[in-house]
Amino acid sequence: MLTIFTHAFSRSRGQILGWGLSLAILGGYLVNFYDTMAAQQESLTELLASYPQELMAMFGGMSEMFTPAGYLNVEFFSYMPLIIGIYAILAGSGLLAGDEESGILDLVLSYPLSRTALFWGRVLAFVVAMLSILLLVYVGFAVAVPRTDLGISLSELARPLLSLLSVLLFYGGLALLLSLVLPSRRLAAMTGGLLLVADFFIGTLARLDENLEPLAEWTPLHYYQGGLAIKGLEWGWFAGLAGLAILLMLLAWWRFERRDIRVAGEGGWGLRGWSLRKKQKAVAAEV
Repeated sequence: MLTIFTHAFSRSRGQILGWGLSLAILGGYLVNFYDTMAAQQESLTELLASYPQELMAMFGGMSEMFTPAGYLNVEFFSYMPLIIGIYAILAGSGLLAGDEESGILDLVLSYPLSRTALFWGRVLAFVVAMLSILLLVYVGFAVAVPRTDLGISLSELARPLLSLLSVLLFYGGLALLLSLVLPSRRLAAMTGGLLLVADFFIGTLARLDENLEPLAEWTPLHYYQGGLAIKGLEWGWFAGLAGLAILLMLLAWWRFERRDIRVAGEGGWGLRGWSLRKKQKAVAAEV
């Protein structure tokens, strides 16, 4: 399994550096504006009050905009689940289905290698890749924050990233499971992306319409704290999302152990075979 992990992780090094360094630079760049914004708090408060309520609901925590936690939440962490979530869903959906559709997975499994070792080696590589991206983001913040008046410790900086990690592992695990249930990786990634976007907008609209709050409580992003985790991480929420991510991965492993591996190409829904069996049963019943 170590060999599988090493190979899978090495394949994602470019993606880790691309996503991690880009977001680290973005985070470090945004942090530098906090001091200027805090000095103009009164005028900016009046400006924000003139914005439509619907626009403010997109970011959440606008009432705490001029606190360190609120600033980082609005300017960076509020939209990170959508941005890094894209990578998590694409990577999760392609862990196995990508090589299966290209005809590589069938060749790999022809060697004396168990499906369990292959599955968990690649899943572990995915988890470490997500940790590596967030670690680079953390380094970007750690370099920039001491130069500002944010007054946030290094341990406090890690809390929003832990909250983000639990969401990313959840959607990555969901995409992995969908890729082993649906006919193709493309459909799995599209479904996972739609669910993520729907999750984001349900939470946004719930801030405007109280009737949507019961629905929002069933969505993963409802338990994502973002930058507000700086004030204190809800470990129960983190453990809940991480536990659901592990459950999704276990279901994906169970499915992978019992499904037929395609030689290449996308699969189908299997409706033709189901219809044929139904006809055969009908003929047998008539006889």
